[in-house]
Amino acid sequence: MNWPAEAIWEAVAPALPGFTVEILPEVDSSNSELMRRARAGRTEPVLLVAERQTAGRGRLGRAWESAAGDSLTISLGLPLAPADWSGLSLAVGVSVAESLHPAIRLKWPNDLWLQDRKLGGILIETASFGDGAGSRYAVIGVGINIAPRPAEGLSTPPAALHELLPQVDAAGALLRLAPSLVRDIQGFEQAGFRAFQLRFEARDALRDRPVTLSDGTAGTAHGVTEAGSLLVHTAAGLQAVSSSEVSVRPAAP
Repeated sequence: MNWPAEAIWEAVAPALPGFTVEILPEVDSSNSELMRRARAGRTEPVLLVAERQTAGRGRLGRAWESAAGDSLTISLGLPLAPADWSGLSLAVGVSVAESLHPAIRLKWPNDLWLQDRKLGGILIETASFGDGAGSRYAVIGVGINIAPRPAEGLSTPPAALHELLPQVDAAGALLRLAPSLVRDIQGFEQAGFRAFQLRFEARDALRDRPVTLSDGTAGTAHGVTEAGSLLVHTAAGLQAVSSSEVSVRPAAP
């Protein structure tokens, strides 16, 4: 595949000194690779593209399968020092969805949805510099289904970008989303999730829908707070739920 590495570098490097784009034909996990590098002291800004992953990971350790050409799997690693990390995965989702298509919705806290089916996901990890400073090395992984994939074994039926953009391959999707993703992450570093709240609400897939929390609590989703917590009306009142506490799915009809 002809990856647009040079075009992305030209768009990003002026605002992110030292930035590079790297294409790997195969790796266990693009996130795992950048975390290994960070722990070894390599904390330069890099966009790592994996043509194939043999052990891709999603949130809560779930597997993310990746075949060459059928999906886009990338990890963006860079030093980051926001005043508050809360809501970063939501801001990333906003950026990716806006770059790709108006029909894409965001399912709190880290999924891209198309008509209640999973189009993609986001996995964010961080590593400490060990120097006592506030900055950490953030590894922001994004996986997007480009071509249709089997639904067997998946808790949420899959969607594919080809349903919306039949002519766009993984390289084209990368060129659409990468420059704006870096800009939006830098914007998050400066202003936090508050700057993305209204943009998220415009694509919120759960708002005003019945949901069930992972602890069994049922309620109705009511948007997100300025810190990115999910607001849920329950029998006990309005709860603000953070991404570290629960996973959320629309309740069965």
